[in-house]
Amino acid sequence: MNKMLLVAAAVAFALPAVPAAAQTSEITIGISITTTGPAAALGVPERNALDFVPKEIAGVPLKVIVLDDGGDPTTATTNARRFVTESKADIIMGSSTTPSTIAVSNVANEAGIPHFGLAPFPVTPERAKWSVVMPQPVPIMGKVLYEHMKAHNVKTVGYIGYSDSYGDLWFKDFNKQAVPMGMTLVDEERFARPDTSVAGQVLKLVAANPDAVLVGASGTAAGLPQTALRERGYKGLIYQTHGAASMDFIRIAGPAAEGVIMASGPVMNPEGQPDSALTKKPGLALDKAYEAKYGPNSRSQFAGHSYDAFEALKRLIPVALKTAKPGTPEFREAIRQAMMSEHEIAASQGVYNWTEKNRSGLDDRSRIILTVKNGKYVPAM
Repeated sequence: MNKMLLVAAAVAFALPAVPAAAQTSEITIGISITTTGPAAALGVPERNALDFVPKEIAGVPLKVIVLDDGGDPTTATTNARRFVTESKADIIMGSSTTPSTIAVSNVANEAGIPHFGLAPFPVTPERAKWSVVMPQPVPIMGKVLYEHMKAHNVKTVGYIGYSDSYGDLWFKDFNKQAVPMGMTLVDEERFARPDTSVAGQVLKLVAANPDAVLVGASGTAAGLPQTALRERGYKGLIYQTHGAASMDFIRIAGPAAEGVIMASGPVMNPEGQPDSALTKKPGLALDKAYEAKYGPNSRSQFAGHSYDAFEALKRLIPVALKTAKPGTPEFREAIRQAMMSEHEIAASQGVYNWTEKNRSGLDDRSRIILTVKNGKYVPAM
């Protein structure tokens, strides 16, 4: 982490009211993502995808400011406050992990700035006015996994997930959706994102002998329990959340990745979608550009999150510009209203229809289910 961010992480200050700003000739977008630390596998693709987003929309230049928060909510908070007070941002995006996204959302909603969350996070009433969620919500992705479990006669499930709000989201969703479907949770284990071993937790899971294990983790860390379970002889099904959907997971887990069942956004396999799918064209465009620059099979679900925020802005900004100019509170409010009024916004990861009560705006078009066969993702049966 650079010196500037280290200093920012150590300073806490109250968020002042957003100063009255004069209109400008450019739209300022502040992005706090995680490009260092344990969650860098999420933030680096999000940063890389910015290579392929527009430099202007409706003839207005975009000024994009990217700061690394290292996956730390305190640093994410500081970054978001800098966007408000120093950059006079019209729009804020971030972060890459659930805890840090919550932190950014809190600042954005206090300041009255449109916010695009790049990780799944709970949109509580105090975060509901200005925030929308780009990744698929856990209930949509969970449902496809539980339906697969039921179809394969899974009765007992063990859970291992992060000891933070992301792990909590999946644990709560399993109890809400899978238990009524007839499945029983026989063991719950947790681990921290920086952990390098989950041997103790996996031994307990293996001893419980569930029909399947659900892993509530993301990025390369999701490969840790995957590998440990196979090394200790677990033969049952292993299910991974969409937080693990990237080629890095296969690289980290190696042979242990074979046979995993994974929820994913459609950007991981746009080639397999029908031509009528609204997600196919943007997914192909992103994957082609991304793999041309970063190598074959480098596509990532996380790249889709930041890319899709700009796909949404292609629809929202022209609407907002009809009534207000960038750099003003009126423009920020116009963006917020456009979020609610524009519908069927097609992007690589789904088709967005945000409403005041639905801040993810996604439906079943936003998920597919994959497995790994011979080191490659293929549709799961």
